[in-house]
Amino acid sequence: MDEQTLEDLYRQYVTDVYRYLLSLSKDHYISEDLVQEVFYRAYLHVDKDETTNIKAWLFRVAHNVWIDFLRKHKRVSVVDDEFFRTVQSNDQVEKQVLTKDSVQNVFNAMDELSPKYRQAVLLSDVRELTYQEAADEMGVSLANYKSILFRARRKLRKLKEKDDDIG
Repeated sequence: MDEQTLEDLYRQYVTDVYRYLLSLSKDHYISEDLVQEVFYRAYLHVDKDETTNIKAWLFRVAHNVWIDFLRKHKRVSVVDDEFFRTVQSNDQVEKQVLTKDSVQNVFNAMDELSPKYRQAVLLSDVRELTYQEAADEMGVSLANYKSILFRARRKLRKLKEKDDDIG
């Protein structure tokens, strides 16, 4: 693969890879650093792999980069003061607070899922892989993946209903 092709891959997939890593890390700066690591590894290894689905391969690399990061740092603390510095008007404040609360509720609910359920939801709903691609990446049959994803979504719905009842 020549440099131009890698540049094209970067332009095409950087946003998707960033969103996936942000959903895992919940930190903009960490996500940016990890995206750079993903594409650095892609630069080093993409010629060696006979990959037919480059998007799935990049997300597998991103997942591995995330696991490496966790092993290196053991525990990540999330601090997000930037959100409050970008506020400009009262209407925007309300919208941003509601959006941040909604996103935080989703992150909190995702944290309560088992790693297997969390990965199934991320593969399907964040990375937008087909069920077959997601099943292949998880190393399970298509039927098993669909079952895992169904249970994960059901648990997320129950957690949301529980939050709605409390709030």
